Amino acid sequence: MYKKLIALSVLAAMTFAAHAETLTVISFGGLNKDAQDKAFYKPFTAAGKGAIESGEYNGEMARIRAMVETGQVGWDIVEVETSELVRGCDEGLYETLDWNKLGNKNDFVPGTIVGECGAGIFLWSTVLTYDASKLKKAPTDWTDFWNVKDFPGKRAMRKSAKLTMEIALMADGVKREDVYKVLATPAGVERAFKKLDQLKPYIQWWESGAQPLQWMVSGDVVMTTAYNGRISAAQKEGHDFRVVWNNSLADLDSWAIVKGSKHKALAEDFIAFANKPENQKVFAENIPYGPTNKNATPLIDAGILKNLPTAPENLAVSLQVNTEFWIEHGEDLEQRFNAWAAK
Repeated sequence: MYKKLIALSVLAAMTFAAHAETLTVISFGGLNKDAQDKAFYKPFTAAGKGAIESGEYNGEMARIRAMVETGQVGWDIVEVETSELVRGCDEGLYETLDWNKLGNKNDFVPGTIVGECGAGIFLWSTVLTYDASKLKKAPTDWTDFWNVKDFPGKRAMRKSAKLTMEIALMADGVKREDVYKVLATPAGVERAFKKLDQLKPYIQWWESGAQPLQWMVSGDVVMTTAYNGRISAAQKEGHDFRVVWNNSLADLDSWAIVKGSKHKALAEDFIAFANKPENQKVFAENIPYGPTNKNATPLIDAGILKNLPTAPENLAVSLQVNTEFWIEHGEDLEQRFNAWAAK
């Protein structure tokens, strides 16, 4: 009888595996993907909802556009930053989401449900981080990031106009609430590039989120801009890396379903599953990004909460990245920035 039950269980598992749909979910990789695997992918599969095939990319919209235009859609769900989400939704690259299937909109932090195509996964911040073992005193803001006399050593910054130009203006004394008003003017753009000129000889440009922390570990740089979630792993390894939340830049990553996905219904089931507070809690425990579901916050340990971008004291001193600004001005500014960086 016991052997018969085992045989039936194995048969049931094989039958599920044979008939279960496989959902391809693409994210930005690294520690982020590891946390998603623990919080969303494995529990989703364990619940018998379907298999997850996870992959990673660097946010290249061209790949998604090519899939949609050719009808060869190999991805179902993608993690996207807000400006790319809005732009892609306008272009018809993503499916319209039905929130009747995804959860109660009132349960989510304002601003984390983006347009018709996006469901916020987490809030993240770009912060100043530094190696306390290499600096005699602690930097307190972006002005210190530019001060190579009192804080000697190389710096690292993201190789992109977005985030970098805002930082340059704040380093030059522009208040965070005025950054986009200034940057929207030709004089403001010139001011940002002039400020970047001052620091350019000391900058190493990073293109993936793992690079700046690797460079800090190796001693190539003493401070850097970094995604806040990346820093915790280095700290756990014993590195004395500190975070400066003052004038950090807060943004959002969202789930989107690629237009033409053959598994749209299952993709909606996955997003609804990932939206649940108990699953967002696990995500925040594995990488310090802020949950979008407000009901997840009371479930998270206070020691973890204080290191999240959504902690009130951190959010109060942050600049919210202006998506509309970067949709309107991003292409021109990125072209100019890339030409400037190449000189």
